Amino acid sequence: MDDYPLLNLFWTMLWLFIWVMWFFLLFKVITDIFRDHELHGWGKAGWLVLVLLLPYIGVFIYLIVRGRGMGKRDVKQAEEQEQAFRQYVQKAAGTPGTPGGAADELHKLSTLKDKGDITQEEFDRAKAKLLT
Repeated sequence: MDDYPLLNLFWTMLWLFIWVMWFFLLFKVITDIFRDHELHGWGKAGWLVLVLLLPYIGVFIYLIVRGRGMGKRDVKQAEEQEQAFRQYVQKAAGTPGTPGGAADELHKLSTLKDKGDITQEEFDRAKAKLLT
């Protein structure tokens, strides 16, 4: 360790961090190229060729030209994912006061089993059917 001073170690770590961040940015741009629905075939191909053949210049040009739209697409995707998650939770749990969700159905099945109206086997089959 005597032939590699501490300052060189920090310098190496800095370059490694910059290298990892560069690849993160490169993959982010490539992902955005394919995610953009307004950009069609030749436009996507052109940007992809530019980014892959001249990576530093291509990424910086892409960020300058399409950076604002990139942020908007990120926000739109996050909102769509949140909306889909909310719909899934509402469907699975059922909204209060309205019949329907899987949680409400499981509660009904459990009540029927506790009363003895259905057997454990029937409960397990109905539960498996409901959860799939």
